[in-house]
Amino acid sequence: MFERIRAKTGQKKPKKAKKERFTVSVHPLFVLFGVYFFLRGELFLFLTFTVVAIIHECGHAFYAARIGCRLETLRLLPCGAVVSGDIEGISLSDEIKLALAGPAVNAACAVLFVALWWLFPDTYPYTDTAAYASAGLAAVNLLPAYPLDGGRAVYCIAAKRRGEPFARKLALVISFSAAAALLALFVYSCFVRVNFTVLFFAAFIVFGALDKKNSRYRRIRCDYSADMKRGMEIKKIALSADCTVKKALSFLERGKYLEITVFDAAGGFVCELSEAEFCAILERADIYSPLAAYLGGEEGGTEGGFL
Repeated sequence: MFERIRAKTGQKKPKKAKKERFTVSVHPLFVLFGVYFFLRGELFLFLTFTVVAIIHECGHAFYAARIGCRLETLRLLPCGAVVSGDIEGISLSDEIKLALAGPAVNAACAVLFVALWWLFPDTYPYTDTAAYASAGLAAVNLLPAYPLDGGRAVYCIAAKRRGEPFARKLALVISFSAAAALLALFVYSCFVRVNFTVLFFAAFIVFGALDKKNSRYRRIRCDYSADMKRGMEIKKIALSADCTVKKALSFLERGKYLEITVFDAAGGFVCELSEAEFCAILERADIYSPLAAYLGGEEGGTEGGFL
């Protein structure tokens, strides 16, 4: 799952960029959940699900990177993990894809494990737990309860059709209804065989739906100081000025310095952009706008163009 936070609008004086660090935080319920599994003698199962959940979050992070955001914080919660992001400016369609990227990665891992069993049957005893955990996490996250990924997709669909105020109310109704159903299931299990996992899952949905921690994805910033000391390969790309910022972003590659040569619709030379200049555009760009909107001159047609 990923946390969806919209940035507040308003013009502010730019602050000096500071080095951003990747951080990992642990929710108290996550520790309690681990202790519960340890006391049951199922610590390996708990650790397996934790690793699978982190892989799930990597799916969100990889897609976020494609649309100009970077993973800053990973929070480990009971029954899963959450990456959070300031995704101001991306379309609801991209937000749906971002939500579904995590389950897609888990589903792909499960399929790969099954294929591995066909090729090397002896690996089954060592990988069955990870395979079932991957498939289970993908399925559970597609449930329509917020903050699960399925709930986020439902939120975006509702927002597209009825607006975000309606989507927020719908998300809360579905989430609390799901939590109430899980709580009822836990009460029933007390008379048969107590299942605390269901109770933890209900708590996870409630806390996730109400959580407003301001951890976030941030726009990608380029720092080549270390790479330049070792030497970097230059990657040259020719693009039309009508190409979107999002499309240009897809050519960024770690370990290579990007240089973009921009041409107009008639094939005439417009300008050259270094990676640093492109990242400066990315800091303030609507990723769905064409590069021309940020180049100035005849192609840009906007006040305060980049060149």
